[in-house]
Amino acid sequence: QVSPEQVILAQSPLQLFSQFHHKCMLVDGQGPVEENARNLGFKHVVTIEALRKAYPLLDMVDMSRRPKKLPPPTTGFPTIEGMILFGEPVRWETSLQLITDLLLSNGNPGARLQEMPYPHLPILACNMDLLWMAEAKMPSRFGHGTYLLCLENIYKKMTGKELKYEALIGKPSTVTYRYAEYLIKQQAEKQGWKAPIRRLYAVGDNPMSDVYGANLYNNYLKSAQQNQVQAGVQRSPQAGSPQTEDYLKLRKDCSSSVESCESILVCTGVYHHNDSVPSKTEQCTMETVFYGHRDFCFDPSLLEASYIVQDVNDAVQLAFKKENWS
Repeated sequence: QVSPEQVILAQSPLQLFSQFHHKCMLVDGQGPVEENARNLGFKHVVTIEALRKAYPLLDMVDMSRRPKKLPPPTTGFPTIEGMILFGEPVRWETSLQLITDLLLSNGNPGARLQEMPYPHLPILACNMDLLWMAEAKMPSRFGHGTYLLCLENIYKKMTGKELKYEALIGKPSTVTYRYAEYLIKQQAEKQGWKAPIRRLYAVGDNPMSDVYGANLYNNYLKSAQQNQVQAGVQRSPQAGSPQTEDYLKLRKDCSSSVESCESILVCTGVYHHNDSVPSKTEQCTMETVFYGHRDFCFDPSLLEASYIVQDVNDAVQLAFKKENWS
């Protein structure tokens, strides 16, 4: 039996971003994004489709959806105060256009500003994977990371400035692993677990997100033990944005007893045994194409899994063995 409290989705840490819960937030992605946002604590959300209907002259790529006559002026539509990007949308051109419009108009596309606002509206983005594994014979499909890459480059091309994120959430972000540790400790308390948790095991099939993120968090834990969090990891370019502790208002009793995060790579998805993954840190960085997000610097050592096994069952058995539970 698995309860919802034991499950972490890419967007789950957004529950802790309470400073945005009462702002008017645009939500983008697929599925019930409005419902998902409300379940995470956001009180006032607007969808891309609602924005498109309010401002029908903005969405002009698809000629069949262009207004046949000039619509009346938009009135009463709220000013957008931030954005939540859950995942890749279906109509990329619509989302890219309207989000760019919001960034350039400071959340009010009905107004023309004399100067471009910068810093722009806060963006909370989930799911950074450039590619993901599907049933196609071609090995990898575009993920939300590819969509974010488009948005970043469009914004940079139009403004000459970098698109910045309030937070990047989901693997390999340290925020996600910190939140996972928080929930694991909650579950341990509920089950009467008395011994402190010393090791986490992160299982995944993608060296560029799963292994990279686990190793990045392992580095974070080591730095925390050395009392160098604020001077080191929090400002590290690999951590991407000052999001690790500033926005994670976790309970005070969540002081970390965890000493390490072990990465276990499985061969049933993106990664296969014959894939090229650097086995030595000293390998030239240029030999491996980095599929990670722009805000996470490439370090070949972070792609080296602690263990490589065939599948998830083998990974669980390995953890049992390492913990002397087998």
